[in-house]
Formats: sequence, C-alpha cells, structure tokens
Amino acid sequence: MTTRRDALRLLGAATMATAPAGLALAAAPQGTGSPAAQTAAGGARQWQVITTARGSAARFVAAALPAPRAATQPVETDIAVFVDSGKRYQEIFGFGGAVTDATAEVYAKLKPAAKQAFIAACFDPQQGLGYNVLRTTIHSSDFGTNTYTYVRDGDRALDSFSIAHDMRYRIPLLREALAASKAHGTGMRVFASPWSAPAWMKSNGSMLQGGSLLPEYRDAWARYYVKFVQAYEKAGVPVWGLSVQNEPMAKQTWESMNYTAEEETRFLADHLGPTLQAAGLGDRKLVVWDHNRDLLPQRARHILADPKARQYVWGIGYHWYETWAGGEAMHRNVAAVHAAYPDVTLLMTEGCIEKYDAARLQDWANGERYGSQMIADLNAGSSGWIDWNLLLDMRGGPNHKANFCFAPLHASDDGELVFTPIYHYIGHLSRYCKPQGRRIAASTSRSTLDATAVRNADGTLAVVVMNKTEKAQRYRLFIDNAEVVVDIPARAIQTVLA
Repeated sequence: MTTRRDALRLLGAATMATAPAGLALAAAPQGTGSPAAQTAAGGARQWQVITTARGSAARFVAAALPAPRAATQPVETDIAVFVDSGKRYQEIFGFGGAVTDATAEVYAKLKPAAKQAFIAACFDPQQGLGYNVLRTTIHSSDFGTNTYTYVRDGDRALDSFSIAHDMRYRIPLLREALAASKAHGTGMRVFASPWSAPAWMKSNGSMLQGGSLLPEYRDAWARYYVKFVQAYEKAGVPVWGLSVQNEPMAKQTWESMNYTAEEETRFLADHLGPTLQAAGLGDRKLVVWDHNRDLLPQRARHILADPKARQYVWGIGYHWYETWAGGEAMHRNVAAVHAAYPDVTLLMTEGCIEKYDAARLQDWANGERYGSQMIADLNAGSSGWIDWNLLLDMRGGPNHKANFCFAPLHASDDGELVFTPIYHYIGHLSRYCKPQGRRIAASTSRSTLDATAVRNADGTLAVVVMNKTEKAQRYRLFIDNAEVVVDIPARAIQTVLA
C-alpha cells in the first residue's frame, strides 16, 4: 500500500525515472519554499525567492533574499518591479483544472504510486498546485472515448436519467479530489458545463456540429441540469455551480451547441434560473458566456442588461482561444468588462495548448504561454484561472474527435506520471497566490519582465515575476517603501514571498 509520505516522495522523484524511448521526463516539484515567507531571527519576516528556470532540472527552488532596505529612487537604467500593497483589487477565487472523462480514464490506468503522486501534485497546497476549483462536464465532451447522454432518446420527462456512465471513472476521481481537498482544508468547488443538449432536443438533430436548443425543449433541458446536480450530489460530489453552456458561439466537429446572446439570456432568465430555484438549488452559482475573450464585452452587456437574467448571474467565464484568428490574446476585453461590472466575478474557465505533438511535450514555451496568460488575466481583473484537462495520455487524449492537446500532466504508456513546464508555471501562481487573497498593484519598468502580486489573507505577499528573454536579469524589487535586489535567470519564473 502506498502511503501519503511515499506519494510525496514520488511527486519529487517519479518523473526522474527512465523515460520511454525518445522522451525526456521533466523534473517534478522539488522546492521547499513555504507558502509563507520564513521568519528570520528577531521576528522579522525573511523575504525569499522561489525560482523555476529552463536548463535547470530543479523546480520551485527556494532561496533567502538579502534583508530589504529602505527604497531609494531608481534611475532610468535600472530594471525594476514596483509593488504597492495599498492598492487592492479583486479577491482571488482560486485556481483549478478539469476532470474530464479523458482525465478520469487516463488516471485509472496509472500505477498505484503514480495515482497517489497525481493527487498530491494537483491538490497538495504545500508541494503541489493546491487547486481549489474543479470543472467537469455534463455528459460527454470531445475529451473522452465516446459521445453519450444521461437519458434515452426522446425521454422528455427524463425518467431514464442515469449517471451510471460517470460512476466508472469520473465520479471516483472527483471523490478522491474532494477527499484530498478536505484533508488539506482547501475548500474545493466543483462546477459543471454542458457541451450540448441531447441530439433530439436540438435543431440539427445531432450533439455535434453546433445547432441550437429547440424552444419546446428549454424546460426539459433546464430540468436536466437539476437532475445532474441531484445525481452527482447523491453520488458524493457536491456541485457548487454550473455554466449555462460551453462555448455558445462555436460550431465544432465535436459536442457543441449555439446560443445567441438573446437566446442565452432568455434560457437563463426564463428557464434555468427559475427551474433551479424551484428545485431548491437556487444557491448554486451560475456562470455565463464560458467562451473566448473576443466577444466577451458584447455577451456580458447583453445578459447583464436584463434584470431578470442578471439576478441569477454569479460570474462570467471566458476562454483563451480567440487567438485562432491570428491575433493576440485580448486581455483588454477582460479589463473592460471588469471595469464596467466590478461586482461580477470574472473567471478564466478553460485554456489549453492545442495540436498536440509528443516532440513538444517539454517545450519551455508551453509553460511560458501559461505564465504570461495567467499574469495578464489576473492583472486585467480575473479572480481565478481554471485550466482544461488535469491529465492526458501520451497522445494528448483520449479524444473521440482527435482534438489532441497538451496538459500539465501526462501519463506514460507504462502508467507513470510525466510533469511538463506547464505544470510548473501554473504552480508559481496557484501554490502561492491563495484564495481570499487580494491582487495588489504590480508593474515593471521594462517590458522584458511580467509581474503580478497578491496579498494573501494570512498577510504574506506573493510577487510573481517572469522573464521570457534569453538573458538573465537583475531587478530592483520595490514593495511599498522597501526594496531588495533579485536575480532572475533567462527563461524563468519566480515567486517572491515577503
């Protein structure tokens, strides 16, 4: 039997084992940096820096910084990071990923020790990512081996509703995640998103290729959410919230369904919201949009302008795939919506790197993309960041439509756990920027560095700094009226704890 101590040892060592031919496994988390800065002699808090850099096998490497001194005027030739803890912004909701059918199926094939290491890697707040949010799907998405629903075709009364399919892989993994969260006291929230209504409820007669919800099935589809929540909770998985629809403007070859802004507004206001309330589930949080940043302002304005719909809206979810059109990530749209509706929570609810290629599994740029996106989204006003699949196989699946993607963790063909740069870049934020903390002002004097900062509820301050250049840089870190000099290697991410 694998003990928790064994699992934590494996978390640091399992991926150093011999890789399959042609594959170099990445180093797992090795650092000992505490979420709170160490206390120096005399009671003053010792600032420390935790570093992960390309070219070094070690990850999350902690080192003490010199004692901070009184800040002095920087000059134009200095590289500097400025943090003002008196300027407080949004509260941090948390970080997480998705338990899809693919993730659960791959997890079931891991060796017992690797399973323990996976749970620690995702949910341990000291040595892992410390996730406190999990997304899952209402019946199938593309990430799984098949398309399915929970009811027989044409069962408008939903009498045949059954989650038996999910009881094999997905619900057991969700239960393990919830148990780990309970043990660590991290307060896990599970929310669910549908990719499509059953085919017989839709205009195109298929769960694939978009199509819309037929008006005569709006009530039945709303009751389907109720059945889902009730069934999952009976199975031991409390459902904290729901999104109305995954990617409502995308027509995909896999499970997908389209809503215009008005259609989503009416379904929420006239069907889903009232149906949940009537079933005694009115306290479940509802997230709208759940699609890319490009159309985010238009969808937010339309739904939130409707008083009947707005009363049900807890937050607005968005994804990062707007770059499919060839442009840059549109963080400015997140900032615009946050400025217009500061009382509505914004969450990044899905992102992954597509077009899986095993030769790129350990590409450092994959991690850097995550780091840049997470920092920019937090600075734009997002309260949390939820990745896509927690775990995939060595082909980037399973995916029944061959939409193979990268994940933070992959499983080797012989059942071992493979860590990627994505995992480590996520961890530099999720491990140290804690739920209920508040983002505070952070800026840089040069575009060669990116930075964000959070004041945690326990008083610790986490400053995340990222260097995407090929040159090491020395910067002056100013926190209020104190400063310290910090060195960051080339192609590295750091978290400074103060």
